Amino acid sequence: MFVYSMKASTLKLIGVIGLSAIALVVLLTMIPTYEPTAASLLYSDAATYEYGGIRCNDDRLAFLNQFGWTADPAPAEEVQVTIPGEFDKVFLAYNELQKQQGLDLSKYKRRDVTRYTYRIVNFPDYEGTVYANLLIYRNRVIGGDICSADVNGFVCGFDGKTKLP
Repeated sequence: MFVYSMKASTLKLIGVIGLSAIALVVLLTMIPTYEPTAASLLYSDAATYEYGGIRCNDDRLAFLNQFGWTADPAPAEEVQVTIPGEFDKVFLAYNELQKQQGLDLSKYKRRDVTRYTYRIVNFPDYEGTVYANLLIYRNRVIGGDICSADVNGFVCGFDGKTKLP
């Protein structure tokens, strides 16, 4: 075993501590601070949404409201559905939409979930009927979409921008 020791004088020790403190202060002043601009706040994807704690109708309406949607207070439909064990081509595309909005239905294969459908009353630039579908499992939104009732309509994510691939 090899042990090496050295004796430092008090003056040298104070000098090293002083230089270290000065170097730390210089480095801290050189680190730029981040101040968000109006443009970065406008185009920020840092918006966080709450997907849990969905226990009642008011919670479901509040969930839709956080995306800017106003829905009829009573659901148009409430049904139990089972997420399939094997995804076909259509369901794979639908799950891609879910993944784009940070959700993934593949974790819930063969699970019974509740689908609540609400009529959206404030969808912009569209005259037809628009619905919001919420897939809820154990008081948590695990998937869903905003869609038109027309056969040749649209399906998008909760943000209204994310489109079905």
